[in-house]
Amino acid sequence: MPHVETRTEFIITAGESPKRLDHFLANREPYYSRTALQRLIEEGHITVDGQMVKPSHKVKPGDKILLVVPRPEPLAIQPEPIPLHILHEDEVLLVLNKSAGLVVHPAPGHWTGTMVNALLHHMQSGEGHLSSIGGRERPGLVHRLDKETTGVLVVAKTDQAHQHLSAQFKEHTISRLYEALVWGAPKKGEGRIELAIGRDIKDRKTFSARTTRPKDSLTTYKIIERFGKVAAHVALTPGTGRTHQLRVHLKAIDCPILGDQTYGGKKVMKIGDIEIPRVMLHAKVLGFVHPLTKQVMKFSAPLPEDMETVCQDLTNQGATPS
Repeated sequence: MPHVETRTEFIITAGESPKRLDHFLANREPYYSRTALQRLIEEGHITVDGQMVKPSHKVKPGDKILLVVPRPEPLAIQPEPIPLHILHEDEVLLVLNKSAGLVVHPAPGHWTGTMVNALLHHMQSGEGHLSSIGGRERPGLVHRLDKETTGVLVVAKTDQAHQHLSAQFKEHTISRLYEALVWGAPKKGEGRIELAIGRDIKDRKTFSARTTRPKDSLTTYKIIERFGKVAAHVALTPGTGRTHQLRVHLKAIDCPILGDQTYGGKKVMKIGDIEIPRVMLHAKVLGFVHPLTKQVMKFSAPLPEDMETVCQDLTNQGATPS
């Protein structure tokens, strides 16, 4: 794409038959792929008569289309001396305990201060390289955790290790266990949540069952302790790896994760006098077959201090755990 912002205007002529907006632009602007055009439409950079629309919007004679291609932000990712909590490292991979608030990889709005910046700095000390499969912005990243989620994450140093680990994630042979603090409490002590989800048709930044491309997803849960009727500490095992899966599934059973305003609203940001500092989700355990030795490895990270504090505050407030 161009390195400066470009603005192009089209007015649909009387002889133009109605067709999808993305199809029309793909024919008029061969420089851009249809996928790139769809992304620009969804991000609001392409409008029809000044209004945001969907890629499937049918254009008609007289419509005025404005195509704005923003100047891309620089992609040169710089090493930064950001502390990393390394649980294990060898010649082909490393395992981290990610801290809360750390964005995993660079993206618009977060080109610096990410885990990738920290990893690049770590590799400068002679610890090897990161796999190249993820591209310049996601070197070594086999999977990811949301910014506010803490816990165990594996990073590949070689392309071979990356492919081996990716295959395990794809085949769901990775063992994963999460812990979360949730609003309210499931009625049953344990259960399964089976709900096909995908990108929400109205809010493209979130995921839900209200989607045009549902993907089967499964989560099993077990209550570790209840804090009266106001909250619970639960263990979660994802059977699939959909984006925001645990957050969406817990919302679906009316037990959104504490601190997750996106899926739980304002009610989950405060319990009584207790302020919830972030999304209370922690990747507790990660197990996989080592790409080189073929041995089963399992890593665990203790519940972070802020989640322990919220548990204690819930108890002190009078919501006695059971």
